[in-house]
Amino acid sequence: MDLAEIWRVMRRRWYVLLPGLLLTAALTTAVHLLIPVEYQSQSTVTLLNSSKATEAFDGNPFLSTQASLTGMADGLARNLNSDGAKADLKALGVTGKHEVKIADNAQGPFMWLTVTGTDPAAVLKSDELLAGYADKRLKEFQTQQSVAPEAMIRMATIVPPQKPEAQTKTRIQYIVMVGALGFVLSLVAVFFVEARRRTPRGKNRPAPAGTPTATQAPVPVGAAAGATDETMALRTVGPGGAGAT
Repeated sequence: MDLAEIWRVMRRRWYVLLPGLLLTAALTTAVHLLIPVEYQSQSTVTLLNSSKATEAFDGNPFLSTQASLTGMADGLARNLNSDGAKADLKALGVTGKHEVKIADNAQGPFMWLTVTGTDPAAVLKSDELLAGYADKRLKEFQTQQSVAPEAMIRMATIVPPQKPEAQTKTRIQYIVMVGALGFVLSLVAVFFVEARRRTPRGKNRPAPAGTPTATQAPVPVGAAAGATDETMALRTVGPGGAGAT
């Protein structure tokens, strides 16, 4: 079946295709309205060595790096993603979904603080609250271990919470998926109706008059003529082989 034949079938069964397309349009509109646009704000922080450890570098913490800082960043990120931290952040007024992790391809203890939600203003405020809570938790960890203030690891903001940006990828994927599925099902319905309505050639057609049926074999012309001649000969010949008088 070529494209021309497909087009002819679609035109012939428009009464099946049109309702399917209208239903598909209604479903895609519903998905567009029911799935809200999500916004995302992200900030970047880093862990710095203590002021005591940077005395040999004239107090510059960026010149003093240790592998232990990356380990501390990983532990802090895990704690900030825990259920307890989620409850604390919710009590502080953080809305939406937050995520803390070590930055991709990071060359040091850099962390991404990300908040996702449907209200841009609330997302930005939540990211700021998350950054403050992360700094507070870092100090609490060290206080619990009785670390002296001058020996505590510090946190510095590299990139402050950014203006929330719309995340439309997932929403568009759902809309495209629903639209494509509805169109395909509409075409399937069209060709299903076409197959049901189309009668195979030669089926259920009345046979022409005089055509022998399947149980009645046709008699050859030569055989019919021979049978007639034999009948005439029997009528003219007597029982003993003599001609009839």
